[in-house]
Order: sequence, then structure tokens, then C-alpha cells
Amino acid sequence: MTAHADFLPKELGIYRDSSKDLECYITCCNQCCPTASTTTQGFSEDMLPLDPVTVLLSIVMCIFLAAVLYKEKEHVHPNYPPGPKPLPIIGNILNLNVQKPHLSFQELAKKYGPVFSIKIGVQKVVVLCGYDTVKEALINHAEEFSDRPSVPSIMDVTKGYGIGFTNGNNWKTMRQFTVSTLRDFGMGKRSLEEKINEESNCLVQMFKCYKGEPFDNTMVVHAAVANIIVSILLGQRFDYNDPKLQRIITLINNIVRILGSPMALLYNAFPSVMRWIPGSHQGIRKNTNELHSFIREIFMKKRDQLDINDQRSLIDCFLVKQKQEKPNPERYFHDENLISLLSDLFTGGMETTGSTLRWSLLLMMKYPEIQKYVQKEIEKVIGLAEPQMAHRQQMPYTDAVIHEIQRFVDILPNNVPRSTTQDVTLKGCFLPKGTYIIPSLTSVLRDAKYFKKPDEFYPQHFLDADGNFVKIEAFLPFSAGKRGCAGATMAKMELFLFFTKLLQNFTFKVPPGAKLDLSAAAGFIVLPQKHEICAISRN
Repeated sequence: MTAHADFLPKELGIYRDSSKDLECYITCCNQCCPTASTTTQGFSEDMLPLDPVTVLLSIVMCIFLAAVLYKEKEHVHPNYPPGPKPLPIIGNILNLNVQKPHLSFQELAKKYGPVFSIKIGVQKVVVLCGYDTVKEALINHAEEFSDRPSVPSIMDVTKGYGIGFTNGNNWKTMRQFTVSTLRDFGMGKRSLEEKINEESNCLVQMFKCYKGEPFDNTMVVHAAVANIIVSILLGQRFDYNDPKLQRIITLINNIVRILGSPMALLYNAFPSVMRWIPGSHQGIRKNTNELHSFIREIFMKKRDQLDINDQRSLIDCFLVKQKQEKPNPERYFHDENLISLLSDLFTGGMETTGSTLRWSLLLMMKYPEIQKYVQKEIEKVIGLAEPQMAHRQQMPYTDAVIHEIQRFVDILPNNVPRSTTQDVTLKGCFLPKGTYIIPSLTSVLRDAKYFKKPDEFYPQHFLDADGNFVKIEAFLPFSAGKRGCAGATMAKMELFLFFTKLLQNFTFKVPPGAKLDLSAAAGFIVLPQKHEICAISRN
């Protein structure tokens, strides 16, 4: 590629290694390849040898460009959502903040309305903005917006299995199995509450080991949260220093971070090209393959030890279903589904809740007066006793703070994409079957129609004039509809119990001389920047 970039015409203004600026390279190819005979005038045959491989590659590129340009001229329905005019090949990539596309969506919605279209490469995408629009789509038309699109970076590793990015009967079967099994193992019940309290006590002891000195809480917080889902999936817990648990956390963190990177966006836009180009996007497959190998090793051991009369984990339940299903030609409980399902549940059950909990401590350091109010309410209602979910109704301020943390942090700004199962009209716009949909959660959680100070951390959003907790319908951190988070009940329980336990035992402060940075690191999930905290014991 570098050799190609060296011969670019000066008027294109590109003098870099094209592997570092793929967008420019693609734009350049669109301009120079169709007229290769003119751009190569003045060069000797030594400089541009016309060997058979070069000729073949040129023909393939020309066919590819012709096909793309032909597709650009496809008929568009007169009521298809409006949007910025796309460029050939790259679409609207230059219209987007590729690090934080949700911010670009907010600006585009101001110009084109709550339902607008863009193109990322040649992929047509429709973005939904604002609570009213997202509600109409995901709740009022739940069935029509219940599919997932094919996302190359994810489909390459899941093959359409699991629960996150599968459709049809496979999704329905895995979803039903997952929800029912999570309930059987305590989701929303006292048994899970006790398990979370036991884990929160372990987390408190780990924090106390630092004796108020600065430390990075990434691994320990994620380990505590991970142990909750691990106990359900595997029927056991890990020590926080267990290298296997730490490796799982690292792999999932890497996957989430890379999925939200500009290189992953380009990979999804141009999979046939990017698949062969080195870059951080290649880490998605590498990290996922390692995670899948670890999962396979675990359930193979579980299979050898399986007792159908003593099912202690989700894996046990799955393996029993697998035995029962074997005579059925249309099988769903096979190993590939189990691997992807466990990977989905590990990621969803650990990364989002763990990151939200870390954000909560950051925000308490940023707003010490709010931290004090929460601690006073904890002292009044709980004292030194074990926090229980029953306490939440007696703690409106703490409840409001936790809700505001979730709203303000906006952990999944672009949501998980949807796809239409049939032709549908939304807000006067026609969306054909199979339309790639991004229901922007940022636009919902920061909708000025429902939140007085959408861009500020303001717990009063969830309190009335008398200090009572109030529900706001636009609070949708777990999305909504048929693809809403299957573990939302468990996540709510974890956030309340971990948060109150930590603030019951510690006051969190910024390390001396450190600057508090509330900007988000790049990632599919909004992650805090690397930081340290001081946990000052209150007991």
C-alpha cells in the first residue's frame, strides 16, 4: 500500500502511508483506479510493471467499483428517511465522529429529524433519535424491529449463534432458555441477593487492603461483578487473583474496546477489504477465539461431570437439553450455540455492570456533596446492617442517584443495532424489510423533553419536590422491546447492592495531585479512562 500511496497525484493532497488512513486510500482508489491509464502516463514500465497479478487485481478492483457505483444508483423509495448526501464508496463516514458516532447522530437529527438515514461504506443505516421515536419503534412496533442485522466483525466470530446477534427460531429458543434458566438460578429472587451481598463483602475486603492509598479498581470491580454471572453460568466463583478470571476480564475488555474503534467501523463498512489488512480490528477475532477456547474447555469438563439429577449451573441445564434434543434434526442446543451464548452472557453480565459501577465511584469523587447525602441516607435506613433490596423503596435519594448515574454515563450510546423484520412506516418514513437500524440511546437518555438538565449530572431528575422517587419513561438504559436486556433485573440488583455496600464502608476521594477525567475511552461500551481512586474506610 505504501508504494501505491507514493504514486498518488499531488492534487489529492495525500502523502501518508495509506494503511494509516484507509478512508483516504479508498477515496483515492475511487478516483484513480477507473482512470489508471491516464494517471500512469509519464511513468516507465519499471515503475508500474504490468504483470498478470497486477492486471488481474486491477480488473477485480474495477468490477468491484462498478458494482458499488451501480448499487449507489439503486431506486430509493420517495418516503425513505432523509439524510446527508453520501459520497461514492465511503458513504457518510466523513460526516461522522468515528470515535464517538453517537455525538454525530445528535447533530444530524437536528437537521434531518428524528428518523434519518446515512451510509457507512455501502451499508444503508437508519438512525432513530429521541424517546418518542425509539418508543414507537421498539415498543409499539416491537415485532417489526426485533431482528439483528449482520455485523461482519461479530458474525465472523459468532456465525449467527448465541443470543446477541442471532435471529428467528434460534434466537427465540436461546432467549427463552436463558431467561427461564436465569430465573431458576435466582434472578430477581432472594437467593441471588444473598449471593451479591456475599460478593460485595469480598469486594469491601479487597478495597480495605489498599488502606486508603490510590489504586486502579478496574480488575477488582469487574472480578466481583463477573463472579455473579460466573456463579450462574459455571456454578462456582473465582478468587479475584485467579489468572483465568483475570484473563477472561482482559479478553472481554479488549473485545468491547476494539468493537467501538474506528478500525472496527471500517471493518464493518468494508469487510472484504479490511479482512486482509493488518490493524487493531484483527484483535476482535483473536481475543474472541481465545475466549471461546476457554469456554469450550470449561463446558467439556462440565460434560464429563454432568449429573442430570443435580443441575448446578446454566451449562449443566444446557447440556441436559442437548442430550434430550439429540434425536431432533432441527437442533439448537449444540456446542456452537453454547459457546456463543456463554460469551454473550459473560460480556453482558460483566462489562456493562462493572463499568457502570466504576463510573459511579468516579462520579461520587466528582460530586462529594452527593456522596455525603447518599451516605446519610444509608446511615438512616440501613445503618451497619446488610443492604437489602427491600431498603431501596425507603431510599429515594440513593435510588435517584443510581438512576442518574446510568442515565448520565449512557453506557451503550448506540444501543445494539436492530433490523426490520418486514416493511414498516415510522414517523412517515418508509423502512423496507431488512433495514439496518440504530436506535440511539444517547438521544433517549438525554432527551430534553424528559430531562431538565440532560447534559448534567442531576439526581433531581428522578425526585419530585418532596424528595420522593419518580419514574421517568424515557429511562431506557437496558433498551426496550423484544431485544431488551435479558439480565436487566439482575443488573439493577447488582448496582444497588454493590453501590450501597461500598458507600456504607468507604468515602471515595481523588488521589492527591490527580486530575479527575470524566471523558470516556473509546469502545462499543462507554468505558472510563484509566484512573486511580482512594477508598477511605468509614468504619
